[in-house]
Amino acid sequence: MPIALYRIDDRLIHGQVVVGWGQPLELRFIVLVDDDVASSEWEQELYRMGVPPEMSVHFHTVDDAAERLADFDRNPQPGIVLVGDIGTMQRLVKAAPGHIRAVNVGGVHHSPGRTGRLRYVFLTGAEEAGLRAIESQGVEVTAQDVPTARAVPLNELLASSASA
Repeated sequence: MPIALYRIDDRLIHGQVVVGWGQPLELRFIVLVDDDVASSEWEQELYRMGVPPEMSVHFHTVDDAAERLADFDRNPQPGIVLVGDIGTMQRLVKAAPGHIRAVNVGGVHHSPGRTGRLRYVFLTGAEEAGLRAIESQGVEVTAQDVPTARAVPLNELLASSASA
């Protein structure tokens, strides 16, 4: 089974990913793509504590993950590729051209300089441009916090407004 979901979520591994997406998709592994976490044993251990024993977690840099995406796609168990920010996903899409077909924006939370688009998506102008750049590579970009919610297409996401 191919990777079930490519997700941008600034909280990385947390209950909404593990339970909210993990159970309905029957996920058996998470590929956490983050250059800093990939080199930090203690951060990796913290993230491992957030997943049930039947789910494995793989930590990779963007470049390493791009090289291994085909291997993960060949895994008979369903999995998710998870990044913490739009720039990282943009780099991954660029490093693995044609491989990623859809990206889920699941959680980009409020911080200074970001404008609310949905209750769980706040973006800077540069992040909006990054999402457009991902889409320009032939990747479908939608926002969806949980599987039962409607997937919001990128154009609708960028036209919407939410309060902090």
